[in-house]
Amino acid sequence: MGVRIIPRLDIKGPNLVKGIQFEGLRVLGKPEQFTRYYYEGGADELIYQDTVASLLGRNSLLDMIERIARHTFIPLTVGGGLRTIDDIRAALRAGADKVAVNTAAVARPELIREAARRFGSSTIVVSIEAIRHPDGRYEAYTDFGRESTGVDAVTWARQAVELGAGELLVTCINREGSGKGFDLELTRAVAEAVPVPVIAGGGAGRVEHVAEVIREGRADAVCCASLFHYEAVRHFRVREDEFREEGNIEFLRKGGTSFSRISPATIAELKRHLAACGIEVRPWEAAAA
Repeated sequence: MGVRIIPRLDIKGPNLVKGIQFEGLRVLGKPEQFTRYYYEGGADELIYQDTVASLLGRNSLLDMIERIARHTFIPLTVGGGLRTIDDIRAALRAGADKVAVNTAAVARPELIREAARRFGSSTIVVSIEAIRHPDGRYEAYTDFGRESTGVDAVTWARQAVELGAGELLVTCINREGSGKGFDLELTRAVAEAVPVPVIAGGGAGRVEHVAEVIREGRADAVCCASLFHYEAVRHFRVREDEFREEGNIEFLRKGGTSFSRISPATIAELKRHLAACGIEVRPWEAAAA
């Protein structure tokens, strides 16, 4: 079937945001605008993460997902603040094809089993946000990378799959938003430990990093944010007054200049690079049109 390429959209309130190591979130624009751009550009799936849902105790994306699902016919995954079977059901009814759980699953692992039995394993993605410590340990964190758990990330990956997770989204917080590349060791360790697909996230700064994590990290899919967002934002006309006091808008005020360590790319450019490297990718007719 080919490797899946998945833009990740972190949402805070009505806005798409991006930070480094999940901190310093800067407003990039409106999620619907980016969604359409990625959908028409050949994305295989999309992941939406409510960045403040765990703090608020609820997911605020469902109205937006309901609107997006009417016009976006690729799999949509929704994460953030999903704590109960009812929360998961509401996300799926809103139009999500899958849900990503982290904080609630670590707090009560049985939620994974219950959700997999109710909705099917293929619907349940367990998101593992890990920090690499100086001694080489990878510890799972919750609450969008804010809370330590004391749980070994690879051990938790195995347990999550045994409980029924159909897929794992693995992000190294140390690398997230850095543009330095994925943590190949973490991705490979998880991929070798479990029999389900592993989505690599956190760190892509150029297309070569994606090829590396597929080949050396053994990822089945790749989830990117900065790599795509800083390319996409160049195509949008954004008025500062649209955002007012809705977060950190310095990036937009300065004209949307990317970090020097990010070499932005379109989904089509990434897929062409991977194909040239001999990596099978899914067709991107929309991007080629």
